Amino acid sequence: MPHTGEWKVRLHLFEDDEGTTKARAVLDTGTTVLTGNGVAHCHPADTDVPEIGDELAAGRAMGDLYRQLMRAAERDITGVGAARPRAAAAGWPA
Repeated sequence: MPHTGEWKVRLHLFEDDEGTTKARAVLDTGTTVLTGNGVAHCHPADTDVPEIGDELAAGRAMGDLYRQLMRAAERDITGVGAARPRAAAAGWPA
């Protein structure tokens, strides 16, 4: 049975005066909203490059969102009575 959908992700970045960048990734599936968070700190000895802080904080927020999605999928798999998939024989596990 074919299925299509559209999920929306918004990424919010905030930097304070002390070199800390915070990111919030908000996923809206239309029925569920998940929020991932990430933080990056600029070391005092490093050159302040805001784009790097944005990339690190955003990547960490997206990673947090990834972990939440994987947990939700595992709960849903268990909820429909399906066995949890075994580890892949080759390659890196998800």
